[in-house]
Amino acid sequence: MKRDFRYKKIFQYFLQGLLVLAPVAITAYAIFWTVTTIDNLIPIFTYTDAQGLVRVQNYGIGFLLIIVILIVIGYFSSFFITSRIINFFDKLLEKTPGIKHIYSITRDFFEAFAGDNKKFTKHVLANVDDNDVWRFGFVTREDMDEFGLNDYVTVYIPMAYSVAGNVYVIPKARVKPIEHITAAQTMKFAVSGGVTDIDEDPEKR
Repeated sequence: MKRDFRYKKIFQYFLQGLLVLAPVAITAYAIFWTVTTIDNLIPIFTYTDAQGLVRVQNYGIGFLLIIVILIVIGYFSSFFITSRIINFFDKLLEKTPGIKHIYSITRDFFEAFAGDNKKFTKHVLANVDDNDVWRFGFVTREDMDEFGLNDYVTVYIPMAYSVAGNVYVIPKARVKPIEHITAAQTMKFAVSGGVTDIDEDPEKR
């Protein structure tokens, strides 16, 4: 009896240790994978392994260099002349056959998260199926008249534990704005499957 109790305690300690280390290990691996993947794009320091293959070993310098380049491009893009040049290439790529679709979709995706035209800022509860079940979502388009749908909105519904999501066009009457938490907190709560805690917004205290 005591032996069974002892094994149960050991197993409980194992689960507690796993609970503590797993998020740290996964986060550390995600950071390591991101840094090394981006680091390999710029072969600053290389070596040849035993199989004769050339390997990149920048120790994070390539990653930092890319970050600095992005910051510099973002800084100079705010100036008038540079912005005119960027707009020229933007319009050129939008009119290039075969490339325009990939470019426009990719540009709109990143602008939706970080550009001046952020889309995921109006977080709502959406009644997609016209019942008493509500989903967390973000209004990405408030006017659907050009599609022949009056008083309808487009809502993006993120999936739990995934970067994917679904887009729905539903009546405005079936959308409730979320006012007591931020858009970032709503996204965090939805993607985590509802298990994460909602911290109080310091600006709303």
